[in-house]
Amino acid sequence: MDFATDETTREHQARLTAFMDEHVYPAEAAHHEQLAAEPGRWSAPPLMDGLKAEARKAGLWNLFLPDARHGAGLTNLQYAPLAEITGRSPAIAPEALNCAAPDTGNMELLAEFGTEEQQDRWLKPLLEGEIRSAFCMTEPDVASSDASNIATRIERDGDHYVINGRKWWSSGAMNPNCAIFIVMGQTDPDAERHQRQSMVLVPRDTPGVHVKRGMTVFGYTDSAHGGHAEIEFRDVRVPVANVVGGQGKGFAIAQARLGPGRIHHCMRLIGMAERALELMCRRAVDRVAFGKPLADQGVVQEWIAESRVRIEQARLLVLKTAWLMDTVGNRGAHTEIQAIKIATPQMAEWVIDKAIQAHGGAGISQDFPLAQLWVQARLLRFADGPDEVHRMSLARRELKPYRAG
Repeated sequence: MDFATDETTREHQARLTAFMDEHVYPAEAAHHEQLAAEPGRWSAPPLMDGLKAEARKAGLWNLFLPDARHGAGLTNLQYAPLAEITGRSPAIAPEALNCAAPDTGNMELLAEFGTEEQQDRWLKPLLEGEIRSAFCMTEPDVASSDASNIATRIERDGDHYVINGRKWWSSGAMNPNCAIFIVMGQTDPDAERHQRQSMVLVPRDTPGVHVKRGMTVFGYTDSAHGGHAEIEFRDVRVPVANVVGGQGKGFAIAQARLGPGRIHHCMRLIGMAERALELMCRRAVDRVAFGKPLADQGVVQEWIAESRVRIEQARLLVLKTAWLMDTVGNRGAHTEIQAIKIATPQMAEWVIDKAIQAHGGAGISQDFPLAQLWVQARLLRFADGPDEVHRMSLARRELKPYRAG
């Protein structure tokens, strides 16, 4: 297996690294201040428009979409090192490049399953960065890790669907530029278990849509993902033409959407861990405790060595998964996608935790990005399916050939 990056990837890496050094890292403090200054706490910091303009000028736009008709035309393997770089500043870089969740997954969904009319109305402005979007699947009243539990009703009434239900952790919905919700609910409760659900497009300003509150993540607004909302749908009417991919296809579409999303998160997590390790090494060299630098303390050396081992292991598995997705498709890479979704957030959480410990009180302060990086890593042990569901599914897959006889 050739581990060398190709020329296209190297060119993008060079431009993206320069963009991070010149624009993203210097903007982190101001980004934090602009968010803190907003009375509603969920906002679109003004500086983001300038960063987006610079990213487009540098040719760093929609890098996540392999489909050259809509995106940069990069393979998953080519995108992986780039997503890793953006993960070093997850609150800013992905959005600046129009590569932030949940918009990425929603754009992939619309590109693959949307009608021409749906793509014209919603995909194009999303690709241009003119609007943002939300994904509304999780519900407070059911165990949503089992998507077949989704209880929101989507009932046919002539040429319309009528939606009633309550969602929460609807990523992207708190961003003031969010214009469209993709809502998953039951269209036929009597159908086969995985054919009961459908996905429909609901414009945010549709009557009956009530955004009740923003959900904080360990106290953070998580602006990186557009904020998460609790939303109530009361007799919300949308045209039947707003169904995505056909009635009863919601569960299958959800699985197709979540595959690329999971690997994109894992790619960025590698970058988060790398930044944490870099900060830990700098701190260890600069700080003295008990008569010698932290870098000479055995326990800190242990953390640094173990961090490097864990990062390299995770990166290799993520790259293998990306390669499989490119060569045999998402279904052929299912085992590896689940494996990285289990391993990578836990790896990043461990490395970031040790970096926090090495920084002492500074590590949990707003003066360093470590606390927010830790929150992102811990969050991703829930997003796109909790660890336990992936472990259960992976174990079943491993056991299947042994049970067949």
